[in-house]
Amino acid sequence: MTGLAARLLRHRAGPAAATLLALIAGVLILVAMGTLVESGLRYRTEPRLWATADVVVANRTVSHTFKEFGGDTTTSTVALPEGGTVDAALVDQIRQVPGVAAVTGDEGVLIGSPAAVGHGWDTYSFTGRPVAAGAAPRADDEVLVDTRLGAAPGDRIDLVVGGVRRSYLVSGTAETGSAAVFFTDAQAARLSAHPGRVDAIGVRMAPGADLGAVREVASAAGATTYTGKDRGNVEQSENQAAQALLVTAGSAFGGYVVLLIVFVVAGTIGLSVRHRRRDLALLRAVAATPGQVRRMLIAEAALLALIGSAIGGPAGLLAARWVHGELVGRGFVPASFPMADGLFAVPAAVGTAVLVAVLAALVAARRVTAIKPIEALGEIAVEPRRSGRVRLIAGVLTLAAAGTSGAFTVAAGGSTGALAGAVGMLYLFVIAVALLAPRINAYAARLLTPLLPRMWRVSGYLAAANLRANAQGMATVLTALVLSVGFGGSVWFLQTNLERQTTTQSSAGTLAERVLVAPGGLPADTAREIRELAGVRAATGVHRTQVLVRALGGIEPVSAQSVDPAGITSTMDLAVREGNLADLRAGTVALSAMQASSSGWDVGDQAELWLGDGTPVTLDVVAIYGRGLGFGDVTLAAETVAGHTAGDTDDEVLVSAGPEADTALATWSAGRPGTEVLDAATRTRLISTDLAIGAWLNRLLIGVMVGYAALAAATTMVMAALARRRELALLQLVGVTRRQIRMMVQAEQAGLLGTAVLIGATIAALTLSAIVNGLTGSPVPYVPPLGWVAVLGGTTLLALATTVWPVRRLLSAPPIDNIGVKE
Repeated sequence: MTGLAARLLRHRAGPAAATLLALIAGVLILVAMGTLVESGLRYRTEPRLWATADVVVANRTVSHTFKEFGGDTTTSTVALPEGGTVDAALVDQIRQVPGVAAVTGDEGVLIGSPAAVGHGWDTYSFTGRPVAAGAAPRADDEVLVDTRLGAAPGDRIDLVVGGVRRSYLVSGTAETGSAAVFFTDAQAARLSAHPGRVDAIGVRMAPGADLGAVREVASAAGATTYTGKDRGNVEQSENQAAQALLVTAGSAFGGYVVLLIVFVVAGTIGLSVRHRRRDLALLRAVAATPGQVRRMLIAEAALLALIGSAIGGPAGLLAARWVHGELVGRGFVPASFPMADGLFAVPAAVGTAVLVAVLAALVAARRVTAIKPIEALGEIAVEPRRSGRVRLIAGVLTLAAAGTSGAFTVAAGGSTGALAGAVGMLYLFVIAVALLAPRINAYAARLLTPLLPRMWRVSGYLAAANLRANAQGMATVLTALVLSVGFGGSVWFLQTNLERQTTTQSSAGTLAERVLVAPGGLPADTAREIRELAGVRAATGVHRTQVLVRALGGIEPVSAQSVDPAGITSTMDLAVREGNLADLRAGTVALSAMQASSSGWDVGDQAELWLGDGTPVTLDVVAIYGRGLGFGDVTLAAETVAGHTAGDTDDEVLVSAGPEADTALATWSAGRPGTEVLDAATRTRLISTDLAIGAWLNRLLIGVMVGYAALAAATTMVMAALARRRELALLQLVGVTRRQIRMMVQAEQAGLLGTAVLIGATIAALTLSAIVNGLTGSPVPYVPPLGWVAVLGGTTLLALATTVWPVRRLLSAPPIDNIGVKE
């Protein structure tokens, strides 16, 4: 059967090439995305700071156990956004444990500029690395720095810690493998943002000593012990952030991309098999068994999948390297992050392609292989007038599921639930269209029957007749067009809406005319100093962080801001819907409407959540506001989070002041090198730029999905056009002119495209509205002025180009040469 399948493929170059192209592109995407995800999953952080420690005690995660609907209990564990700390008293407790040879607590001082992490000198002994040049710091104004910071012994280096710039003498340098700075132990303790607590504790044990006692002491204090390769997980390096990014992005989009590829490849192979019903029926008529036909189709599909994998696999590895280079160049991933070689991604992609191709061929051939040989040719002579009842019921149920998904999306308050529900809604709508496409085509053809002859006369009459007769055969074409319009008109504009809404909310909600910023942040008392300047009406320090809240299925981090409540209503307008933001103080919280709805909280309720370092808190809800995208879903008083963040600084200070305060602000900032005074418009532009940079990866992944949907539509329509060789030849032989045939095809495309655009645009509008409503509370999404023109115009050009060009090619040959062709 393999030899026969190969010969048949050679005689069906057009459909085989279209199917092969879909498989190549599918494997390429799967390998590229799979390699990035594999890189994240296979990465293991090597301990650098704690290279010689036998065990490291730290607090890096928080867990929550909850009951599911069935009564079973599940534990959800997530990483702490701010890293977490442990009680410094635990150092002395561990020191008393028998078998402990050495122990030290690391302060983990966050340095804002240059970006680095500071440690006490005692911690350096656990790195196991020699000093490259110079000596250890002996005075509080001396530091030993990593060589990557570009300083040498004897140099002066300015470090911003807690928003305060200090100058230090470089006493020595070392190669520690990360941007690290080592202070004296006393100075590190003074600079710590969380006095009385340490970032981690390193322990060295005597030979043969048991680690069990250390685990017991740590567990009693609520801390976790890390041994072996897990010690590297304690060190919050840029490589770990890159690892989380790759895994998270791959998990978020991977399932949807795989589903899209399955949908496209299955549709393409199904259409290819459908156009060969005459050949397959002839094989059945000459006594080929159903098993033989199925094995032949399996062989064809497997051959195409393997050829596509042979081309798409290496291309996917090259694409993955290109994406990795872009991620490095744009600052998402450090250059030192290792790329996987596709050891697991390539076989997984190949296996997926072969499996999808084989199953699609079997499903598509089920009708031909099920009928009796003597009835085969007669059975395929005409199209069935309507699809089966099972398909109708499945389509209606899927449509109902899509509506349910849409209702869930509108009701979902969190961004994760809204996005998942909306994309699921899009897929369900498209699947429903695929199942109901024959009936949709038939109904559209009846509506178009009186209209097309008026516009195209004889050609319109022929087009209407074709649309009625081929309602079943054009189902795949309609689905492909709806898929293209649906994806292009919804998912593509998602990121645009998020960026626009974030920028708009931030701009509209910022009442302050001036904004103070500085590399490495500003001291926590900056706002108080600014309020004392002449002409300043109010000043609010803002620090951005994350908190953890209970969500459906576990706990999740949400964006938050801590603010100095004094005068907050004069510097920012969060669009308060309930309560009063002026009541914000220590022990209270204000929530975005989306977060309040998602968590079931209202004004006056007590909100139980975790701060960024894992500290559980119960806060009184004093206000609910509408501008969550622009200012974060949770707003806390600075006093509430003091000592619970990695750096005790403000990211910016919003200043409400008139022009008379400009001189005072300029004088104040001049005495603090690096501090800038921005106007509100400049701040908005910077936010917009940062959002665009941060959204690049999302745009890339969304672009891949939209592009692949367009490719599916193009290949499907080319295959459908090439399959009309005999039909067009017969029309020519009975006297229809080439011009009339071209007009007939144009009329058909106008009807089919109009139906697809109407359905696809409706699906896109519903999906995009659901996303925007779920994330912003606004039911009306934003579409760029030329957005729908690009989507609809691009789809129209795509449909015409992939239909008119093949038809012109077929008409260029003498009809007598095509009348006997069976494809």
